[in-house]
Amino acid sequence: MPNAGITGWGKCLPPAVLSNNDIATFMDTSDEWITTRTGIKERRIAHCSLTDMAEVAAKRALACAGIEGKDLDLIIMGTTTHDEQCPNQASGVQRRIPGAEGCGAMDVNTACTSFLYGLSTATAMIKTGAIKNALVIGGELISPFMDWNDRNVAVLFGDGCAAVVLQATDNDEGVQMERLGCYGESRGILQIHGMGGNYVHADRLIGVTEWQFEGQEIFKKAVSGMSMASEDVLRRAGKTAADVDICVPHQANLRIIEFVAKKAGIPMEKVYVSVERYGNMSAATVPVALCEAIEDGRVKPGSQLLMPAFGGGLTFCAHLVKWGNRSTPLGKSDAELAPQTRSALEIVQHYRKAKGHKVAF
Repeated sequence: MPNAGITGWGKCLPPAVLSNNDIATFMDTSDEWITTRTGIKERRIAHCSLTDMAEVAAKRALACAGIEGKDLDLIIMGTTTHDEQCPNQASGVQRRIPGAEGCGAMDVNTACTSFLYGLSTATAMIKTGAIKNALVIGGELISPFMDWNDRNVAVLFGDGCAAVVLQATDNDEGVQMERLGCYGESRGILQIHGMGGNYVHADRLIGVTEWQFEGQEIFKKAVSGMSMASEDVLRRAGKTAADVDICVPHQANLRIIEFVAKKAGIPMEKVYVSVERYGNMSAATVPVALCEAIEDGRVKPGSQLLMPAFGGGLTFCAHLVKWGNRSTPLGKSDAELAPQTRSALEIVQHYRKAKGHKVAF
């Protein structure tokens, strides 16, 4: 069977930055309180749609791989925060990519693990010969759905998007081993009330959310699931922690990352961390961190990557990926987001006002 090498990568981060000090202007919190508990200093707030971000990330990934839309057989969009539930998000991305008309388009929603579950799906389809080239995107537009009066969650999340291109190859590269799992019995400890069919014709408007977020229990399950999955893929691949060149984990909380690395036996100098700059971007965290690790020269030809994650459900996974023979782009796209006209704080205050909260402006 062919393998599925990662040949292109691209990210799209909205330019508006919401700092901890910004949040402290409308919430009882501080930079110190947030940083000591999460490791997060700032996050991005989008002034555009999720489709806009996905389009830019996708075009950058395609240019990096040196292929065009007409070469794609499948687009997979991993997200929880769809612009619309019907039609799906992936079809909206397909429409924005010249030449991609007619290729398959599907969404994957496993919350923060959606990109990696999508990576497994595309890899399996390439290995079976069903497709040859795939675009896998992980992106979220969380800020409109956030309860900006809930300190337990409002400080954690941000918006962003990234994509990779997978291509069939006879070379020994791509996903070597994966472990997908879910603690379904614990799904209620991370739940967003106000999104989905349960709230149609109910006593709340869809989009006016209340977050069920039991932090301590989520922490325990996240560390357990990511650590177990990481140990499992290494064992089944005949590898040890010493064989891992870089770990690119889900970026939810610095303490979770540190605990998982310790349990997996991976020193922190081998772990790529970006949570300070972006917070938890859910499905976008791993692909954005992967793109930046490549840009920073941390991913080299032949590198062994370990990518563990967890998300609502509570889903968890880990992927062991062998990098191919190229870590520099073949081309560059000129795709950009439309200009930003409001600050991140102004955007957030708009959301708060729309949901009936008193705002300073």
